[in-house]
Amino acid sequence: MTEPASKSALKHLRASDLRGIAQLATQATTGVARIAEGVHQSVLSTMGMPGGTKPGQTRGLTGMVYKSVNGVAHLLGKGMETLLARLEPLLASSDAAKAATPEREAILAALNGVMGDRLLESNSPFATPMSLRYQGQTLDWQAMPSMPEATGKVLLLIHGLCMNDLQWHTRHRGHHKGDKEQVRDHGATLASALGYTPVYLRYNTGLHVSQNGRELTAQLEQLLAHWPVPMEELTVVAHSMGGLLTRSAFHMARQQGLRWPGYLKNIVFLGTPHHGAPLERAGNWVDVILGSTPYTKPFAKLGQLRSAGITDLRYGHVLDEDWVGHDRFHRKPDDRQILPLPEGVACYAVAATMAPQRGTLADRLLGDGLVPLPSALGQHEEAPRNLSFAKKSQLIVYHTGHMALLSSPEVAKQMVRWLTPGEPASQLGMA
Repeated sequence: MTEPASKSALKHLRASDLRGIAQLATQATTGVARIAEGVHQSVLSTMGMPGGTKPGQTRGLTGMVYKSVNGVAHLLGKGMETLLARLEPLLASSDAAKAATPEREAILAALNGVMGDRLLESNSPFATPMSLRYQGQTLDWQAMPSMPEATGKVLLLIHGLCMNDLQWHTRHRGHHKGDKEQVRDHGATLASALGYTPVYLRYNTGLHVSQNGRELTAQLEQLLAHWPVPMEELTVVAHSMGGLLTRSAFHMARQQGLRWPGYLKNIVFLGTPHHGAPLERAGNWVDVILGSTPYTKPFAKLGQLRSAGITDLRYGHVLDEDWVGHDRFHRKPDDRQILPLPEGVACYAVAATMAPQRGTLADRLLGDGLVPLPSALGQHEEAPRNLSFAKKSQLIVYHTGHMALLSSPEVAKQMVRWLTPGEPASQLGMA
């Protein structure tokens, strides 16, 4: 029997969600008011009438109206937040029996990817803290769970933009009637074949890559210190943005002289935009186009809702120096710092293309729908920026989209071959 829609929706909600929704409503109201005021100012200026140049500077009665709207929205929003914060302890008892649903976690992951930086700035309960997870539970350094199955070979799986750790676990049903459902999980596959212990990272993908990199390097140092058995090696499988995060964390850890990089043996990059993704650059063009006329310029703010994490994907930013002191919405050439692959680590690149294997070269270069082949393979027209993946360390999968890399049997088989002990040292990253 199908449960009522109201009950089905309620099982995904938590007490703190009410406060988060109130914050989003306040931000939406003030955001729309700023856009409307911007349009009003543009119209007045084209008519030669004074009206102010920035939101909040509109003069006369009109200006008072906009100030009142913003003021009331903020007051109501703060009042609701205060009230709901007091009610949370009373309502939280009903949350204890609720298990986190995949649907809820997927929505939160998407929200964090789009505006996670804003969520963190506003202290929203929707902001996702970074955590390392084992068998679906967050690893707590103060009270480590019993881990009898833990081995010295740790496999860290890092998801991409707008995703979470649960999405490494996918279900597929065959094309024919009666086919059984298949569960695919690269972590489980590598654990079964090579004795790894899978640990999954969950993080706020709306933050700058380097911000997450700094947090990850600290978390991995804690993992090394508290792992229940002596760690022998660490291998990372990173999808999309997760690959940029891995390179950032390794670089920072080396600068800080931390221990965990000494245990890092392999990194497998799945569809990582090492040199950026065209869709973010297209989004940047939307900013430029909308800002080209006085009537559409206020709507450019809509394009600027996207998070710092998304704008980092324009060229593949991995370091603080790539964004600190810059307007991330200002169009400029690729001037990021050059960062080679981690030295002394076996690095592998998997790139996907939607084209069939015998498609034209142009079709293949289109890539997986989000990341073009050259970017995923670390290739760049400027030689110093090329990432030195050995030929044996590259795989191109055809007729495959970006998200399908998470469940591709071909990718799983190749990873087992790559990570089986005895591979040649020629695959190591070059300085």
